[in-house]
Amino acid sequence: MENAAILVAVVDDDESVRESLQGLLTELGFGAITFPTAADFLESGVADKAQCLILDIAMPGMSGPELRRELVTRGYSIPTIFISAHAEFASKPDIREVAVDCLTKPFSDTALFEALKRALNSE
Repeated sequence: MENAAILVAVVDDDESVRESLQGLLTELGFGAITFPTAADFLESGVADKAQCLILDIAMPGMSGPELRRELVTRGYSIPTIFISAHAEFASKPDIREVAVDCLTKPFSDTALFEALKRALNSE
């Protein structure tokens, strides 16, 4: 499967993070769609199409882990990469158990690409 056929959804409340990740994912050849909130993602219907999620851990309203739990409740098992500016969140066992990876911002393009490869190979 070519990367362009793979849709990665990004949910992060920081606009600059969303824009930079969308640009990077596109540059890496993936399809990318971004959302500022978990609610926007849930309302979009993209959960039926996304092969990978990149979720910010700490967001206003529903957090990344809460969104993932809601998706599991709805029957979705989309490989998830959590991202956070706070290293203490990234090391929590409940995050590590459900995520393919958890990257601390700022992270390298290489670290993201490696996490995406693991996520997409876990399907």
